[in-house]
Amino acid sequence: MRAIEEQSQITGKLGLPFEVAAMDNRLAVGGLLDGALHEISGSAPRLSDDAAAVLFVAGIAARITPLEGQVLWAVRWPDLFAPGLAQAGLPPQRLIYAECRRDEDVLATMEEGLRYGGLAAVVGEVSAVSMTATRRLQLAAEESGTMALLLRKWRKSGVDPLGQPSAAVTRWKIGCVPSAPLPVQGVGRPRWSVELVRQRGGEPHQWIMEGCDAQGRLALPAEPSHRSAAADRGAGRQAA
Repeated sequence: MRAIEEQSQITGKLGLPFEVAAMDNRLAVGGLLDGALHEISGSAPRLSDDAAAVLFVAGIAARITPLEGQVLWAVRWPDLFAPGLAQAGLPPQRLIYAECRRDEDVLATMEEGLRYGGLAAVVGEVSAVSMTATRRLQLAAEESGTMALLLRKWRKSGVDPLGQPSAAVTRWKIGCVPSAPLPVQGVGRPRWSVELVRQRGGEPHQWIMEGCDAQGRLALPAEPSHRSAAADRGAGRQAA
């Protein structure tokens, strides 16, 4: 916790808030720490969960000040849908794409972008990453004060991408859940299961949230359901 407080003093900010009290009150610094590495993956190896994780990251990057700042997004798979990112608050003019052949190339590009220090955020998509590589990204983010967002892709083997140790300050899993029924025919605002798997200086937690709006903001659903990850595990043990 002391390291987090010291880093927040260096950056001059406690963190980037989600502007939802139910979430920010559960985060050790009231939001996502600037100048730090944060890891995100889909909850399961489904395209819908993968897309939700991408939009969750886009919403974070969209809200980083300055709002007109450039975001470097390093990818291995050219499958980003620009209109979808724009609907989550991240328009094409703010994006710099870097297409890479290997996970190692993505990580190297991220590190170079972080050390540059002139970007609003650096995003990278990989399937495999070592503890050493995440430490390098965390150090580069600390030195520059730039937020690093690492999207972890599920591999064909079905191995949990967040199952291995990491130097990330927070780790998240995002999954799709049914939207609220509408009084008329149509598609409602998407809903996600947002799970904070790990955070330094704080406890894990889980929320049901409405997906990012055009400003990258999440929202509580009309009938919120929030339970801590620890409580959910305890309930599961009692049921067993």
